[in-house]
Amino acid sequence: RRGSAATDRWPVQLAALARAQGLPLARPRLVARTGWTTAELQKAIRKAKNLKTYGLVSLLIGVNNQYRGQTVALYRTEFRALLATAIGLAGGQAGHVVVLSIPDWGQAPFAEAEDRDHTQIAAEIDQFNLAAHEECQHADVAFLDITPSTRAAAGEASQFTADGLHYTGPQMHRWAAQALPVVQHLLR
Repeated sequence: RRGSAATDRWPVQLAALARAQGLPLARPRLVARTGWTTAELQKAIRKAKNLKTYGLVSLLIGVNNQYRGQTVALYRTEFRALLATAIGLAGGQAGHVVVLSIPDWGQAPFAEAEDRDHTQIAAEIDQFNLAAHEECQHADVAFLDITPSTRAAAGEASQFTADGLHYTGPQMHRWAAQALPVVQHLLR
């Protein structure tokens, strides 16, 4: 994420927490980049070299679909395809995939500075998250709702990097800690 050290990224923190609990998770292979939509991630996965089967695959994607004004219907279609790709990368095991909900960037200092309507952003984020949650239920994939923790960060400048938009390591640590019990359950 922009403004955060690579070790602060939530998948890296999750793997470290899991290893500390005795789960054999290697350092994550991160394909996604900050600022991408579902289509951009799918394209990058297709182009990625040396992808293999992984014991755990995670997705946290969609905030830029919403930010760029894309429709929920388009997001759902592209997310469904990404979910199928993630399951494939997990060796066909839906139980080895975890999806995190989309953070609510409307609570970030950036949104306030840009005079964005945080109520509208929240409503749209909820629609995108509902679509992702429904697709996860249909595919029997774990869905973890981190959005409330991002909304709770409103007004806490320490939870955001200098750009006022992206989250710091401590906020992403909350997501990793929230994901840990789910991952422990999935991998045992």
